[in-house]
Amino acid sequence: MNIVIVESPAKAKTINKYLGSDYHVLASYGHVRDLPAKDGSVKPDEDFAMSWQVDSKSQKRLNEIAAAVKDADKLILATDPDREGEAISWHVLEVLQKKRVLKDKKIERVVFNAITKKAILEAMDNPRELDTPLVDAYLARRALDYLVGFTLSPVLWRKLPGARSAGRVQSVALRLICDREMEIEVFKAQEYWSILANLTTPEGAPLQAGLTSYDGRKITRLDVNSEAEATEIREVLEKADFSVDSVVSKPGKRNPQPPFTTSTLQQEASRKLGFSASRTMQVAQKLYEGISIGGETSGLITYMRTDGVQIAGEAISAARYVIGQDFGDKYLPEKPRFYSSKAKNAQEAHEAIRPTDLNRRPKDVARFLDPDQAKLYELIWKRTMASQMESAVLERTTIDITAKGTKPATMRATGSVVRFDGFFALYQESRDDDEDEASKRLPAVDEGASLELIAAGAEPKPIEASQHFTTPPPRYTEASLVKKMEELGIGRPSTYASTLQTLRDRDYVELEKKQLVPQDKGRIVIAFLESFFNRYVEFDFTASLEEQLDRISAGELSWQEVLKDFWRDFSGTVDEIKDLRVSQVLDSLNDMLAHHIFPEKEDGSAPRACPSCSDGQLSLKVSRFGAFIGCSNYPDCGYTRQLAKGSGDGDAENEGPKVLGQDPETGVDISLRTGRFGPYVQLGEEAKPKRASLPRGWSAPDMDLDKALQLLSLPREVGLHPEDNKMITAGIGRYGPFVLHEGTYANLTSPDEVFSVGINRAVDALAEKRAKGGRGRAAATPLKELGEHPSEGGPVNVFDGRYGPYVKHGKVNATLPKDTDPQAVTMEQAVELIAAKASKGGTKKKAAPKKAAAKKAPAKKAAAKKPAAKKPAAKKAPAKKKAAEETPAEDAS
Repeated sequence: MNIVIVESPAKAKTINKYLGSDYHVLASYGHVRDLPAKDGSVKPDEDFAMSWQVDSKSQKRLNEIAAAVKDADKLILATDPDREGEAISWHVLEVLQKKRVLKDKKIERVVFNAITKKAILEAMDNPRELDTPLVDAYLARRALDYLVGFTLSPVLWRKLPGARSAGRVQSVALRLICDREMEIEVFKAQEYWSILANLTTPEGAPLQAGLTSYDGRKITRLDVNSEAEATEIREVLEKADFSVDSVVSKPGKRNPQPPFTTSTLQQEASRKLGFSASRTMQVAQKLYEGISIGGETSGLITYMRTDGVQIAGEAISAARYVIGQDFGDKYLPEKPRFYSSKAKNAQEAHEAIRPTDLNRRPKDVARFLDPDQAKLYELIWKRTMASQMESAVLERTTIDITAKGTKPATMRATGSVVRFDGFFALYQESRDDDEDEASKRLPAVDEGASLELIAAGAEPKPIEASQHFTTPPPRYTEASLVKKMEELGIGRPSTYASTLQTLRDRDYVELEKKQLVPQDKGRIVIAFLESFFNRYVEFDFTASLEEQLDRISAGELSWQEVLKDFWRDFSGTVDEIKDLRVSQVLDSLNDMLAHHIFPEKEDGSAPRACPSCSDGQLSLKVSRFGAFIGCSNYPDCGYTRQLAKGSGDGDAENEGPKVLGQDPETGVDISLRTGRFGPYVQLGEEAKPKRASLPRGWSAPDMDLDKALQLLSLPREVGLHPEDNKMITAGIGRYGPFVLHEGTYANLTSPDEVFSVGINRAVDALAEKRAKGGRGRAAATPLKELGEHPSEGGPVNVFDGRYGPYVKHGKVNATLPKDTDPQAVTMEQAVELIAAKASKGGTKKKAAPKKAAAKKAPAKKAAAKKPAAKKPAAKKAPAKKKAAEETPAEDAS
């Protein structure tokens, strides 16, 4: 019997069918070991030795693998063909060697780029040894990410309470987003005017031309910058005579784009399908691992983590055959197309992403796929096919026009016509901006022909003088950020999605209308890193380090030497700032973030002057809840506010209290204010005034006296419950609007409903809540039942929770990644998520008793002479636990 090891149970099931009864395929369920989430797992003083830990779930699977290998003839490691796949094979081999079950057994490493019968059988016929340099590259990356995370993150926690973590690639990606936001904030809009003439040819065809010169001066886009100048030019042109000076037509070609890499697939799926990077990879993983079609399971696409743009010769031949069949010979170029990557540091170790069988047209497989899978497969199929099609042939035409009036002027009309659509017939790449080539078709006209302005009084006007303002650069989308990271050589195909997800999970950025908007927490972290660790968030340094890691995988550098060079400088930088006081850090951040947190005032007064007291200075403050703005005269002055948003949303309340009116009952002022937790309304100025925070969905600029009175009136009495004659109240709490009766809370749909809910609606809501679970948490009903766990038994279900959908097995709850459709979750995905969560949860459960013991120990030894020396050590324990729980390893691939 031959034992084959792969990562996932889905792959194991499919591959076992291909190989037959002489093979037994087992799944490792991803990585089987990892560095424990505690300080000391990587030892720089011991040549970067690493202490690996096997969690309880993985231990069970490894025992099963070891038992199977013990009686086997051969062990075949068939994990993914990239660095992470090589690392998983290495980990499995290391564990089996320690268990002493290998003895003299033959060990082979096989790789395949697609899960098809042909690809699997070819891989089995061409085994190789484990790629040691690739494993070394994994070890170097894992050690680097661990050392950065566990060294830098505790510094953040000490100097910036409320900060979450920092990571090697994560922080550089965050800097890109924050730098773009800074460009937007400091951008000064510039006024400019465009001058267009709406003309007709002798045959009556319309022709629009733009101004290119006036009175002997060349005119570019921003040169006409006042209404007076634009009006003068318009008046001159309205009386001018127009004639065609020249007509120039030039042929051109548009060549197709190469097949997809990981990054270009993520970009196009974002633009065309609206998928996040993580969603794209989830769907692609399923297409790669296999779909059952006509009773046979087969992978539909090749491996989806790659920066290569070339495809196999057999795939090129298949593409050319299908093009000839579906489009005809004129769409088939004379020779096949071959591509090479232009991305910085591209390794091109694997094929581009393509369908495993190009004869499987999207319409033929759609019925076997869910909607997202069908969309992504069609996108990949079209891109691959288009990459081997004939170029599109265009004709670009430029018409130069002379305007003779009191002052000479020239104008130009440009356009292009598609003479042969070529690959356009199947696919065109989307763009991140709205600019495109002048694609309008121009009318036929001869040189020297006279042109006439269209009649006045109609729309459009004969001469259009339109005012415009320059706009700041757009915020990054997931697609454009991935593109920028690839251009700079930051990160690798397998890290883009996880890096973006980490930034969102840490609340460093938010996704608003598909744009990545940095949050104040993220901006403060980046300002800190740029102030004190600038080298390690520089783009060139990060790209250079990536290049060194690639050279390790090529066997050109020693991974320990690369780590020594990095650690020498990095640890020295950390030591230099350890003694910095928090006040020194905040002074530096005040200066770096001044334009954001202390914007200039319209009246010209000092931006940092406290609006509450006469002589206080505003400054950045930190608490365990995060950063806020406070007065230097604290505690005499208690003024606080949130950090400014810098997005032009209207933060008028940041300038101090705004009186909305007087309370009709007492005549006391009701004011709108902002504090460290956001805007709120306040009644009066007494020592402990009544306050009410603005609920979600209510904005400060829209607040008036009536809304403030409504908030301050809460909780509101709805009426007596008909069953026990006790009062039902309505209010807005931590988790939103609710009705309350005898300790039972029932949620309402919106804050506005709090002020209108009647007794019938309230009683129904409370009855429904009690039916689901009484006073406690509602007894959850599964959104989807997946069935019995394949290896451990027990139901696996999908639920909807307070923090989003999750999968549950036994006592383990695993949150679904953002943008995942709960109804589309498969058993394989659920099992992997549950296994990953269980491995983390197991560590925490073991640590809990130690923490409890640490708390009790001092109490028992209160009368002893030396407890004081031991007490500080007990106090430090929670900080270590925090490091274990919060420090990321997001760049591990």
